Amino acid sequence: MPHRNPRAGYTLTELLVVLVILGLLTALVAPRVLEQIGRAKTRAAAADVKAIAAALDLYRLEVGAYPDPAIGLRGLIDRPAGVANWSGPYLQKAAVPRDPWDRPYLYILPADGAPLVESHGRDGKEGGDGEDRDVSNR
Repeated sequence: MPHRNPRAGYTLTELLVVLVILGLLTALVAPRVLEQIGRAKTRAAAADVKAIAAALDLYRLEVGAYPDPAIGLRGLIDRPAGVANWSGPYLQKAAVPRDPWDRPYLYILPADGAPLVESHGRDGKEGGDGEDRDVSNR
C-alpha cells in the first residue's frame, strides 16, 4: 500500500469535478430562486395596494372625498391645505411607499369617484404576465 504524502492536495481532476457539480447545482437552483423573488415582489405590491386602498377609504370617510389627484397619495401622510376633518396620517409609514421595483404607485381618481391604485409590475408598462403583470385594487 503506497503512502500518500500528508501535504498532498487535491488533484486538478478532483477540483474540476467539484466545480462542474457546483455549476450544475447553480444552474438548476438559481432560476427557481429568482422566480420566487419575483413572486414575492408581486405579492408585496398587492399587499401595499390593498393597504393604500384601505387608507384611501378611511380618508374618504373622515374627509368626505378622496384626495385630490394633484395632491395624490401624499394626502394620506400630510394634511392637505384647506382639508377639514383630516385626522391622519392614514398610512403607518412616514412616506408614501414605492412599489417593489422602486417606482411610485399610480393613483387615479376617475369621474365615477372610485380610486385606482396600481403598479405596472417589473417592466413598468401596462399589462403583462408573471412579474410584469399589473397589480391594482380593481
